[in-house]
Amino acid sequence: MALCIVQLGSDRAPDEGLRIGTVRRPPRGVPKAEFASRNYYDCWLPELSPEAELMAQAQESVKLRAAGQTAEADKLWKLFEKQFRKQLAEPATDRTLGLLAALSHSSAFSIGCYCEDESQCHRSILRSLLVDKGASIKN
Repeated sequence: MALCIVQLGSDRAPDEGLRIGTVRRPPRGVPKAEFASRNYYDCWLPELSPEAELMAQAQESVKLRAAGQTAEADKLWKLFEKQFRKQLAEPATDRTLGLLAALSHSSAFSIGCYCEDESQCHRSILRSLLVDKGASIKN
């Protein structure tokens, strides 16, 4: 058993288990009853997604990188990461991460976000924090 980190909306692996959406907003234009059947998520845990202001900062970093402004993008991403880690260090959220890390040793499930590139997505930070908490993560 292990935890998978996935892109929401992508095909599910046969042994992936329950898919948890760690996004602030549900998928646009998709009826709630179809979230799971369209491979978005089975349950929603927005507490593990960046707050709106932080998400805008991360998206700006991605835009800068796409425009070739790598140094500025890296600086903005590091600031985003620092602030998002602070958000996730709040006691209730930290306990949720601990719970997911513990469950990863006895249950198959996944967490994810819509972003295509994990390296420029908050799920890369979630992965790091879950590893620090001893989670069993499948690549």
